Amino acid sequence: MREKLESVAARFAEIEKALAMAPSDMEEYKRLMKERKELAPVCGEYAVYKKAEADLEEAKSIIASGDKEMLPLAEEEKEDAEKRLSASEEKLKELLLPKDENDDKNVIVEIRAGVGGDEAALFAASLYRMYSMYAAGKGFTIEPIYENATELGGYKEISFMLLGKGAYSRLKYESGGHRVQRVPETEAGGRIHTSTVTVAVLPEAEEVDFKIDPAEIQIDTFRSSGAGGQKVNKTESAIRVTHLPTGTVVECQDERSQYKNKEKALRVLRSKICEKLQSEADERLAETRRGQVGTGKRSEKIRTYNFPQDRVTDHRIGLTLYRIESFMNGDLDEMIDALSAAERLEKLKAEE
Repeated sequence: MREKLESVAARFAEIEKALAMAPSDMEEYKRLMKERKELAPVCGEYAVYKKAEADLEEAKSIIASGDKEMLPLAEEEKEDAEKRLSASEEKLKELLLPKDENDDKNVIVEIRAGVGGDEAALFAASLYRMYSMYAAGKGFTIEPIYENATELGGYKEISFMLLGKGAYSRLKYESGGHRVQRVPETEAGGRIHTSTVTVAVLPEAEEVDFKIDPAEIQIDTFRSSGAGGQKVNKTESAIRVTHLPTGTVVECQDERSQYKNKEKALRVLRSKICEKLQSEADERLAETRRGQVGTGKRSEKIRTYNFPQDRVTDHRIGLTLYRIESFMNGDLDEMIDALSAAERLEKLKAEE
């Protein structure tokens, strides 16, 4: 760890020197400022570590000198320095963990009803509401992409974007199968039904991540679908984009403008292709990643929502919260923080 820290400190000094010379290339300046921001917390904590280390050595020196008058104070300083050194070391271990380069990106969320018919579609709508309320509380902006609504107010499928710094870092743990156990509104006998919904979460890919060749896409137009009412578009402004080499298909019908729908569909298509390519690479390179928090496949059951027992259980970390109403109203931070902590712990174990 010491070698890593010295390397980071040396690089930080290089960046400070380069910035002091005021680089004329604006792109280079932005890159340096971004790198400086990433390294600053490590360098700051390393200074705390070295101060605690120096204090510990000084206390040990006084104790070794046999100065009886200073001994009680030195013993106290030694204990305090050891505690500070240990705490700082743990912080540095976390700060040195590899960062997910997608964490600060916008996010694309797709929710699909699974087993359970109308009840699954209604729960898909409940999850959309839950994520919308969570996003509002975090200051993220919601941009709808596509919806396939049912007559009862549910969704067979709905997709949307969350725009805001750190959106992916908070929502990435939601990918997978969500199971609900409750008495449906459509059930006259009061029996508890079990239904499933799948959620996919993708970081928005930038154009530099993957450039789409116009010759490799097929674009079709169609009329917006829906359960009826004023929101259904009577013109063929909805867009379906197919990436021919991978067979990836994206539909967008939120905007009235065909051009805007096309633009948004291409953003989603780029992200889907990047996720597909990254997923294939992960499968080839690291079989063990399948068991890590945050890499759940859509088919895996990650969470159960049991309404009669007022509980939400995340099966990846074994955490159960007994407050389903507030959870469904967007109070997700306790669960997300626990998942994030579990992921950090896995990374720390892997580094040992």
